[in-house]
Order: sequence, then structure tokens, then C-alpha cells
Amino acid sequence: MDQTRQQRRDRQNELADRLAASGALDEIFTRIDAGESLTGETGLLNAMMKSALERGLNAELTGHLGYEAGDPDASAFPNSRNGSHAKTVATEIGDVELRVPRDRDGTFTPMLVRKGQRRLDGLDAMIISLYAGGMTIRDIQHHLATTVGTELSHETISKVTEEVADEVARWQQRPLDSLYPVIYLDAIIVKVRDGAHVRNKAAHIAVGVDMDGVKHVLGIWIQQTEGAKFWAGVCAELRNRGVADVLIVCCDGLTGFADAVGATWPQATVQTCVVHLIRASMRFVSYKDRKAVAAVLKHVYQASTADAATEALDRLADSELGHRYPSTVKTFRDAWERFVPFLAFPPELRRVIYTTNSIESLNYQLRKVTKNRGHFPNDQAVMKLLWLAIANIEDKRARQRAKERGLPSAERRAPGRLVEGAVTTNWKRALAQLSLIYPERINQHL
Repeated sequence: MDQTRQQRRDRQNELADRLAASGALDEIFTRIDAGESLTGETGLLNAMMKSALERGLNAELTGHLGYEAGDPDASAFPNSRNGSHAKTVATEIGDVELRVPRDRDGTFTPMLVRKGQRRLDGLDAMIISLYAGGMTIRDIQHHLATTVGTELSHETISKVTEEVADEVARWQQRPLDSLYPVIYLDAIIVKVRDGAHVRNKAAHIAVGVDMDGVKHVLGIWIQQTEGAKFWAGVCAELRNRGVADVLIVCCDGLTGFADAVGATWPQATVQTCVVHLIRASMRFVSYKDRKAVAAVLKHVYQASTADAATEALDRLADSELGHRYPSTVKTFRDAWERFVPFLAFPPELRRVIYTTNSIESLNYQLRKVTKNRGHFPNDQAVMKLLWLAIANIEDKRARQRAKERGLPSAERRAPGRLVEGAVTTNWKRALAQLSLIYPERINQHL
């Protein structure tokens, strides 16, 4: 897809260069230099769009009737031209006034600008892109009116964005692989209207790593309060979509999640994200002691065995730092059962499940999109925006990479995939360890 888009862009650039070299654009350049605008109702692009669309509509009518305009043998054909009617269409460069040709029998159905169509597809794509970038419907209204001179109602823009709802539903219900060796889970907080009140709700996002080490966003779930019942429903949904087994589920200590996972996938290991645990344990540590406490905690989460980690935590508890910050020790001890599975894995696998960083990076980008929204009218609006934002972020990064294709690696600055389609670092070595630890569950999928 990225390669096809780049080839299309290269052809467009080549055509523009040929037109400029031939002098065909000299008059347009002169009028621009004289101060004429490009967009808006009186812009040069508006006139060019009008000419191109009307030319295409007339060509469609010619194909429908079977003869060219002005053909002396037109009377021999059963149907004929019958003037035109005025129509205004909204486009990404402003409103365009068209003269749409008609036929006498009324059988002509244009495809370039369809009957009843009031917006070109490019404008719909622009609206969805602006919405995915975090703009509210009111913001989009103002943006279109001030930049391209197109005024659309709140209802029209809302209808355009709602057209993606079916696609979001299909995505949320799509079939999944039978085995995901690792699933990460994390959440962001959004404000959603609930009757007369606006409440904080958690939008939980699950990212699965498939057998090739490729990450996929498996779904999004909106919930006001966490608990075993909610997580049991999430796990059951994933199971119904085809996920028969999960080896390791990495989360941030979500309430009730271990029980829900065990009910659906009894053999799965639920692992607390070590980075989340470290952050929680350092919450009440003063800035001047943070480096010292962090250095001691390394002996806990980098220990070779659970016994060695216990000894390191006991040493911290008996030290001056432990007496000064008992909450740090308590945080680790409270989460000990969900932390120690991590210590049973070899280094290659620890690096994979050490943190939910990849999904946290995604959530960081999503927070930038949602922070200006105030609140959402319902859960469906949250789902729609987050899905669009994920697609928009990955598409933007793909375009940046396409621009740098062919450059030496040292000169490339474009970011890689954020989550969807990203390949887990050193996955082959981690998979080899998984095949030794879970041979009866993973080897059949190799």
C-alpha cells in the first residue's frame, strides 16, 4: 500500500514538472503572483476543479448517449442532450458551482458526481482526517469555513464521521489468531457523558504479539470501573474471536484481571509490568533519593531467581532507605505474586515482558488526541476516535518513511511503526526460549 501511494505521488510530481516545463502553468503562476487566491469560491483551484468536473460529466454523458456533442447524426440516436442543471458541491478547496448535463429521457446517472451527492469524497476524507487528529466537530466546522470557504452543518460533519462506525465494529469483531504468545494491556482515562454527568472512564487497549513477533491492536474496551466481571467479559470476547491460548499476559496490576484470565485461559501467566511496579514504588520517594532507591530496586527486579529477589527486597526493607520509604517495599510485597513469574524467565524473554512500553507509547499519542476534546457524548464516540487516531498515526508514519525510501540508513529520521505491524525486538531469541518453556503449547504453531 505504501509503495503504491508513493508511485502515484511520483507520477503526479512528474506530471506537474512536465506541465511547468511546457509553459502550460505560466498564466496560473502569473495570476498567483498578482495576488489571486488559490482556494475559496473565487480561487483559481475552484475554477480548475469546476472545469475538470464538468468536462468529466460531459464525457460520461457522451458515453451514455453514444455520440459527441455537436454530432450531425445526433438525431439518429434515441436519446439526446437536454441542457443542464445547477448544482453546488462541497470540496476540499471550497464550494464549486457545477452545470450538470441532462439527457431527455432522464436515464443518465453520473458517477463522477453522483445524484444527491453534495460533497466530493476528498472532503469526506479531510473531515475524517481532522477528526482523527483530535479536532471536535465544531473545530472542523470553523476550519473548513475559514480555510476553504465551505460551510457544513454540525449534523453533516457528524454524519461523515459516523460512517466509519460500521468499519470500527467490523474491526472490533474480526477473527484473531488461535495463539498469541504475549498480550499487553494498558488503559487511558477519557471523560464520557453519562446522563446529566460527565464521568471518567478507562479505555483499555489490548496489543497482542503473534507468532512472527508482529504486534497487533486486538481491541478497545470502555469501562467506568475495573473488576473481575468486566475482565471476564473481555477475555471471553477474545476467546470467541478465536484466541484459544495466551502464554503471558502483561498488565499493570489491573483489579480482577488474574482471575478473569485464569477462567478463560487457565495456563496463562499473568505478569505485572515491571516498569509500572517501579513507578508505583517510587511514587512517594523524594527527588534527592530517587537514584539511590532505583539502584537498590535493580537488585530486586534483575535478580536471577525469586529467592535472590526476596533477599534483595529484605535488605532494602532493613536499610535506612527502607525505613525512610516503607511504601516502596510494601508496593513490591503487595504485588509479589504477580511479579515473581517474571523472574522465572531467561533474559531474552524478560526483555519482551519487562514493560508495556509499546502500548504506553501508543497511549501517549492517543492522549494528545483526546486531551482537547473535553468529553465524549458516549462510549461509541470514544471507540471511533481512538480507532481513527491509531490508523492516522500509523499512516502518517508510513508516509514519512516513504519519503525517505532510498536514503542511506544514517540519514533516515522517520519513526518506525508505533504498534500496529511493529516487530518485537529480538523476537526470534525470545520465541526460542518460549518453545523450551511451553513446548506442548507453542511447537504446534511453529
